[in-house]
This record gives sequence, C-alpha cells and structure tokens, in this order.
Amino acid sequence: MTQKILISGINGFAGSHLCDYILSNQEPLKIYGTIRRRSNNENIQHITEKLTLVECDFRDSHSVDNVITEIKPDKIFHLAAQSFVPTSWKIPTETFESNVIGTLNLLEAVKNAKINPVIQIACSSEEYGLVYNNELPIKETNQLRPLSPYAVSKVAQDLLGWQYHKSYGMKIIRTRAFNHSGERRPADFVDSAFAKQIVMIENEKQSLLLYGNLDAIRDFTDVKDVVRAYWIVTEHPELYGQAVNICSGHGWKIENVLNELIRNAKCPIEKVYDKEKSRPSDVPVLLGDNSLISKYWKPEFNYKETLLNMLNYWRKRI
Repeated sequence: MTQKILISGINGFAGSHLCDYILSNQEPLKIYGTIRRRSNNENIQHITEKLTLVECDFRDSHSVDNVITEIKPDKIFHLAAQSFVPTSWKIPTETFESNVIGTLNLLEAVKNAKINPVIQIACSSEEYGLVYNNELPIKETNQLRPLSPYAVSKVAQDLLGWQYHKSYGMKIIRTRAFNHSGERRPADFVDSAFAKQIVMIENEKQSLLLYGNLDAIRDFTDVKDVVRAYWIVTEHPELYGQAVNICSGHGWKIENVLNELIRNAKCPIEKVYDKEKSRPSDVPVLLGDNSLISKYWKPEFNYKETLLNMLNYWRKRI
C-alpha cells in the first residue's frame, strides 16, 4: 500500500526542499501538500505534477479537519508557520494564530480522525533564546528563554507536541532546527538578504549594502541537510516524544557570513549600518549540540558552498 505523506507549507523554503529530497531518495510515495489560497507556488513549480496540493488554512479548524479526514496521512511534516522573527514583533497575534493555533488544530484533527501517523513538528532553535556561555553548545535539555514573540510561539508549539505525545500516545518528534540556508531562502533572512543585495549591486540596481547586527553568532546548516534530517527522525520510533536539535555544531559570526559573501562578489561592495535592520532584542549566540541526531545523521554540505549557491540563485533571479 502506497504511503501517504502530508507536508504543511509545502510551497515554502523547507517544504519545497523536503519534496525534492523525498522524490529523489525514497520509494514512490503519494505526497500531499497544503497551500494557502492565492499563495506563491514558485518553489514547487518544477515538481507540481508529482504532488497533490490542497488548500488549507491551519487557523481554521474545520479546514484542517477536512484535510486530515480526507487524506488520512501516514506521515505528517508540519512546516507551515509564520517563520520570520522580525515580523513577529509587528504582528504577534497573527504569529501566535499561525504557529500555536495552527498546530493545535492539526493535533486535534489527527486525534479526532482516530489515526496515528508519525508527525514531525518543525520547531526552532530560537526557543533557547538567552543562552549563557557555560551552556554552549546548546543541548535539547537546555532551559528555554525565548526572546521574541516568534520564539515564544515556537515554545508553545513545541510543548503542545510533547503534551499530545504524552496524553494520547501520538508519534510526534519535535525538531529544533538551527539556521538553515540555501537556494530559495527568502530575502527576509540574514544571509539570503546579504546575497540578494550583493547581486543587486552587481547589477547596478542598488548602490550600498545595508546591514544590522553583525555580532550575533549562528549555527548554519544547508537546507538540503536539514530536510534529510526531518525525514530520518520520522524513521526512528525511539525518537517519538523527543526534542531533537538539527544543527552543524559550528558557529558563524554574522560579520563573517557577510565577509564570505563579499569575497565571492563580482564587484566592490560598500556597506552601511541600518538601524531598521536591528531587532528590539536579539539572541547573541545560537550554537547547537547535535549529539542526539548524530547517531542517525550528519551534515554533508559545507556552509561556504551553501553561501555560493545562494549567490548564484539570486544571480539567476535578478
């Protein structure tokens, strides 16, 4: 019997790469994906004919119930979210509706449908928030001290996964992915924002590169490695109920990320600080410990290669 896979937010950055991975590396499966009405499906245009797309707003419980009841998936990858930290400061209510109520509606729909699929919930390293030097690298057991509305919403999403696993025996894995990058990364995110600006300057469509806080340290992994980890964790029942870090275990200062991209630029780049690009509060260091997942997975891509791929992606677009 063909296994049915449901990916929420299938047309997003991670969702589209997860589709690419499954289609290229797994036995023939039936892939369903949820999209929002009038959403941009550019990321999955190259594989649309291999997917079954369904409209679903996860803030609407009836919409979610209908999708789950109709499909009865064997695996669910819950990636749909408001995923941009700065946006969460501007629209905190909408962020909570998308991330928390959306997850609650999904879990309730699965419970009410009386099915028991494996569910991967895409949580976030932002949940760790304020991390002290003696706590680095960050283990899954570290205290959560979220520093943004987005991070708080992800803590709530994460704990809902824990609670539904414990209360109802649902086969849920909560993945806490650290920063992941690559082709199709929206320009809202720091390394892709730098890459796009450099290409704009190369094409004489922009004169200066604008930047915010360059002191933060982040743990970057290529998105193709991250989605491979998403799949792998769902294949290991011993991880049900667990929080699992997905990260490289190596930190990059944002200033060094920018310098590496500039090193690959095709023209001189002049940069200038823009206070509008700084957040009300920012997590100083996010460096993960991947000991738990390293039993099953390790990154294959070098981040310098990822940065160059991002530059070339924007060169094709602009």
